[in-house]
Amino acid sequence: MSSPETGMPETGAPGSGGAEESQLGRLEAFSDGVLAVIITIMALELRAPAGDSFKSLRERIPALLIYILSFTFVGIYWNNHHHLLRAARRLTPAVMWANLHLLFWLSLIPVLTEWIGEHADKLVPATTYGVVCLGSGVAFTILIMTIVRADGSTSPVATALGQSIKPWMSIALYAGGTALAFVDPWISYALYATVSVIWFIPDRRLS
Repeated sequence: MSSPETGMPETGAPGSGGAEESQLGRLEAFSDGVLAVIITIMALELRAPAGDSFKSLRERIPALLIYILSFTFVGIYWNNHHHLLRAARRLTPAVMWANLHLLFWLSLIPVLTEWIGEHADKLVPATTYGVVCLGSGVAFTILIMTIVRADGSTSPVATALGQSIKPWMSIALYAGGTALAFVDPWISYALYATVSVIWFIPDRRLS
């Protein structure tokens, strides 16, 4: 039997569990492909030092640090996204759109990484990076809320993340980092990195 609202199999319908799992697997595979392309683009845009001296290498250190930050940023989203979808039980149109919304924000990271690599100490690149990080954090939180709404208040995702402060803490740190770029861009990057540390180990209740 299909839900009249979504046209998708209802959770309680016989045999629907396998179909839902297959659909969620396809969504995860699609997302993994997009994230793999994002990381590949970043790696291809990482340029070698202009010369063969330590001075040339030192000049590329800011770009390398931003690359490490962005690589870690995308990698942690991939890791937590994997655990989140594995814990999900139902795939609805709202979940699909929320997932696409997250991928949109993450797809902006490569171009910003290259831009900041050339202007790491400038205000506008640092604030723009913060806006994209903030958008990604909000999008991930929306995805969590959408999955909880689809699966119910007693679902694994609701149990693990429904009352977690990590998503809201991340949004606050991203917003604070964006504002503090007006003081010093490197303070902003430190706060962005702090969020990555917070999410480095996914919630064990999702495993």
